[in-house]
Amino acid sequence: MSNDAATATSVTAVDGIQPERRSETPAHGLGASLPPADARAKTEGTFPYAADLWAEGLLWAAVLRSPHAHARIVSIDTTAASEMPGVRAVVTHQDLPGDPAHGRSVADRPVFASDLVRHHGEAIAAVAADHPDTARLAAAAIAVEYEVLEPVTDPEQAFAAEPLHPDGNLIRHIPLSFGDPEAVGEVIVEGLYRIGRQDPAPIGAEAGLAVPRPDGGVEIYTASTDPHTDRDRAAACFGLEQERVKVVVTGVPGATGDREDGSFQIPLGLLALRTGCPVKLAATREESFLGHAHRHPTLLRYRHHADAEGRLVKVEAQILLDAGAYADASSESLAAAVSFACGPYVVPHAFIEGWAVRTNNPPSGHVRGEGALQVCAAYEGQMDKLAAKLGLDPAELRLRNVLATGDLLPTGQTVTCPAPVAELLSAVRDFPFPALPKDTPQDDWLLPGGPEGAGEPSAVRRGVGYAVGMVHMLGAEGADEVSTATVKVHDGVATVICAAVETGQGFSTLARQIVQEILGIEEVHVASVDTDQPPAGAATHGRHTWVSGGAVERAAKMVRTQLLQPLAHKFGMSTELLQIADGKITSYDGVLSTTVTEAMDGKELWATAQCRPHPTEPLDDTGQGDAFVGLAFCAIRAIVDVDIELGSVRVVEMAVAQDVGRILNPAQLATRIEAGVTQGVGAALTENLRTPRGLVRHPDLTHYALPTSLDTPDIRIVKLVEERDVVAPFGAKAVSAVPVVTSPAAIASAVRAATGRPVNRLPIRPQAAVAAPSA
Repeated sequence: MSNDAATATSVTAVDGIQPERRSETPAHGLGASLPPADARAKTEGTFPYAADLWAEGLLWAAVLRSPHAHARIVSIDTTAASEMPGVRAVVTHQDLPGDPAHGRSVADRPVFASDLVRHHGEAIAAVAADHPDTARLAAAAIAVEYEVLEPVTDPEQAFAAEPLHPDGNLIRHIPLSFGDPEAVGEVIVEGLYRIGRQDPAPIGAEAGLAVPRPDGGVEIYTASTDPHTDRDRAAACFGLEQERVKVVVTGVPGATGDREDGSFQIPLGLLALRTGCPVKLAATREESFLGHAHRHPTLLRYRHHADAEGRLVKVEAQILLDAGAYADASSESLAAAVSFACGPYVVPHAFIEGWAVRTNNPPSGHVRGEGALQVCAAYEGQMDKLAAKLGLDPAELRLRNVLATGDLLPTGQTVTCPAPVAELLSAVRDFPFPALPKDTPQDDWLLPGGPEGAGEPSAVRRGVGYAVGMVHMLGAEGADEVSTATVKVHDGVATVICAAVETGQGFSTLARQIVQEILGIEEVHVASVDTDQPPAGAATHGRHTWVSGGAVERAAKMVRTQLLQPLAHKFGMSTELLQIADGKITSYDGVLSTTVTEAMDGKELWATAQCRPHPTEPLDDTGQGDAFVGLAFCAIRAIVDVDIELGSVRVVEMAVAQDVGRILNPAQLATRIEAGVTQGVGAALTENLRTPRGLVRHPDLTHYALPTSLDTPDIRIVKLVEERDVVAPFGAKAVSAVPVVTSPAAIASAVRAATGRPVNRLPIRPQAAVAAPSA
C-alpha cells in the first residue's frame, strides 16, 4: 500500500480502538502507549543480535546436512576435513559425551544422525575452523556414504509404513467423544481440507556463540525463546550438570515460533567444549529452512449436521497432522486441533479423531496458533457450506451457533472466561464496507496480481467472508506454568529481573509499565536474560503477559508494601490508605505528601515473587478434561477482489474484532493484531514450503513468498472487548495468535463468496480462485 494508506491504517488501528480515551491516556503505567523498550537500540543499530557477537580467538562453525529425506548411513569419513589447514575440530554422533538425542516433549531427535537420516537437512557432522569459508569447505569435504531409502512423505501412508523411528510412526492419537453418536441433523455437509507447511521465517539470521568456561562447562549466547529448556537439553547432550551450562539470551529479532533450534545450539556448544575456544555459527537462510520446525501440514475430513434452522447438531471430524521426522510439539498441537475442532460454536454432539504421525518430511513444531489455525480453516469452510445449503447469510448462520460464557467445549470443559463471540461477530458484520473499486482504477497495482499480472477490470469480483477463531492461553494438559520475577528499587530507579524473553510480544515494555503503575517510578530497566535467573518458561501462548507479568506485579506490590509500611506506621494508618502516583506518595486525607525518592531515603528495596495459574489436566482417553487455563476469541470479516479468469486474489480489507480482557498498551496491542493478521494473509495466499519427495524445494526467501507491504490489506480494528478475565493478572488476554488463526479462514470464505468455488486448501492456489462455471 502507499505511504498514505499505511499511515491511515495505523491511525485507524490505534485511534479507532478507544477514541473516548485519548485525552485520558496516561503518560506511563498500564494503559499508556509506552514505546518498545528496545526501539532506540534497533533504530540506532546497537541492538545485540547474536550474529554480531565476537570473542577473542573466535572459531567458526559449519554443519553438514543430509541431501536426502530418507537414507541409511553406511559410513562417515572425516579424514579429509580434519586434515584441512585451519580446521580445529570435526564432530559426529560418536563425539557426544551425553544423550545422543534431544526434543521438546520426547527426546527423539538425534543431535547428529548416526544410522539413519530421517529428513532432508538433518545434521550429520559439524566443523570448527578459523574462518567461516574454511568451516564450510571442511563440512563439504566430509565423505558420507548413503544407502538412499524410499521416503514416507504422505502422512496417510505412515500408518502402514515400516517404522521410521524406534518409537514408531504414531506420535499421538486422540479419539474425542462428546454426546450421542446416534444424533443426526436434518442437513448434512461434508468437506476435505488441506493446510500447507508454513515456515516461521524468523526475521534475523539464526546464530549463536559458544564460549568454554574454566570449570569445563560452556556458555551459549543465542536468541533463545526458552533458555532454561534449551540449557537442560544441551546439558544432557554434553553429559554435564545443568549448573555448568549457561544460556545467555541475546537480542531476539522477532519470533512467531521456536527461535533457535537445538540443531544449531548443541553442535555449537560441543565444538566449543572440544576446541577450548569460542565458536560462532551464523546459519544461512537455507540452513534455517532445513533445520527449524514448521507449521504442521494437516489433512482434515469434516461432516457437519444441523437442523433446518441452521443450528448445529453434531460435528464429526478426522484430523491428521504431519509431524515430520520427529515429535517436537506435535502432541500439544494435536490436543489444540482436536479440542477446537468445532470452533467457538455450541455443538451438542462431537466426535473428533486426531492423529499426529512421523514422516520423512521436515520437522513440524510450534508456530503461532498451531493446531487451531488448521481446524479454523476447516470448520469455517463447513459453516459456509451449511449457509449455502440452507440459503442463510453466512454471518447469520454463525450468530445462531456462537459460544458464550458458561457453554461447554467438546472436551467437557466449561468456558468460564469471557467469551463475547456474538458481540465480536456482530461488530465486524455491521462495520461499513469499503468503497467498490472503479471499473478502470488509476493504480494498476490495485488489481489482483499487481501491474504485471493484472487482467481485465471487468473480470474482478468482490467477495465478503467471515470467520471466528479461538486459541488457548498458556500451556495445556497439566503443564506447570510458573514464572519468577524480582523487582529492585534504588536511587529512584527500578530494575526488573525475569527470565521472560522479549520476542517482540512486548514483555519488556509491559514490565516497565507494571512497575510504573504500582511504584510510581518512571525510570524502570529490565535486565537481560540468562539461565542464572529462575526460569520463566517459553515465550508462547501469551504466557509472559499472564504468568511473568503476574510475577512482576506481585514482586512490585511487595516492594510497595516495604516502601509504605514505615510511613503508614509513622502516621498511624494502613498502607491501603496511601497511594503512589507520578512519583509521589499521598494519603487519602492529604496529611501525608512526599516523594518516592524521599521515602526511600537511600535504601535499596527488593522482592521476589512467583505467579502460577490454576492447574489443568490432560485429556483422557475420550478427549475429555479441563485442559486449558484460558481462551481468547476473534472475529474477522475479509473483503477480497478476485480476478476470476486468472485466479489472482487481492485482500482489500480485514475488519477485526477481538476480546482482549484489558488494554495494557494501546499502540502495542494494535501492532500485535496487525502483525497477526498479516501472518495469516501469508498462510492464506502465499506461504507454502514445498517438499516434493521430502526434499525442501527452494529454501530461500526469493521463492518462499512472505507477504510484503503491498500484500497487506487495510486492517480495521473495529472493536476490542475489555471484559476482564478474573483469573488473569490485570484481566488481560493474549492478542497475537488468535488473529493469525482466524484471518486465513476469513480470506478463504471471501474467495468462496467471490468465485463460487469450495476453496478447501491453504494457501489458496490460483486454480482454486477461478470462478465456477455458474458464478
